[in-house]
Formats: sequence, C-alpha cells, structure tokens
Amino acid sequence: AAGAMAAVRDVEIDPEGTFKYILVRLQRPGGGEQRDIVRGTKAAEFHNHIFEKVNPEMEKLGYECKCLGGGKIEHNSKDKKIRVFGLSTGYGKADHSVTVEILKKEYTDYEITWSDDKK
Repeated sequence: AAGAMAAVRDVEIDPEGTFKYILVRLQRPGGGEQRDIVRGTKAAEFHNHIFEKVNPEMEKLGYECKCLGGGKIEHNSKDKKIRVFGLSTGYGKADHSVTVEILKKEYTDYEITWSDDKK
C-alpha cells in the first residue's frame, strides 16, 4: 500500500504560465496514512475541474480525496521561479505555506514564494 501512495506524484503542475491549483489530501479509508499533493493546470477553468479529474484517479488507487483549498500558481521555468497566491471561490484558500513545502520537494533549484495577494 505504501508503494501505491509513493507512486502518486507530489506535484503535477503546468510547466509554464499562471493557472489555478488545488491542495488535495489523500487518505486511506479508515484513517492511517495520508499525504497532501498539489495539482494545477491552465486547462482548468475552475478549481473543481482539477478536483474532478484527480478524485477518480485517486479513488482507483484506493484513496479518499479531500480538497484543502486552492489558489493560483505562477510558474516561470526560465527564471526558475514559482509564486503561489490567490484563493479558490469554491474551496477557499489553500495553506500556501504547505503548498510551497510540497513544491520545494519537486522544484529543488527554484525560488518559490507565496502571498495572500489576489493577483
């Protein structure tokens, strides 16, 4: 079971641009192991579009998903910078400081910042 959770990537975001993101908590039914993942894409017009894609994928792997909130990510791959900001109208604001810690695992050589700015 731990292997399956490890197989889920911490971060899946678009390589460039500004887009919506959500922070999702994965949990085994009945408690036990849990972890948070970050998903974001320009393809999503609304935050729930991202969740509607992630949720069935994770259910197949045997997880319950809970959206902890959302915001926006500005990803500048040329300058190796990521900025996390904003909020989701439907899900509320994710804890961007948690998101940044998760992003740092994947983008180790990036400058990653966050703020509560709307834009």
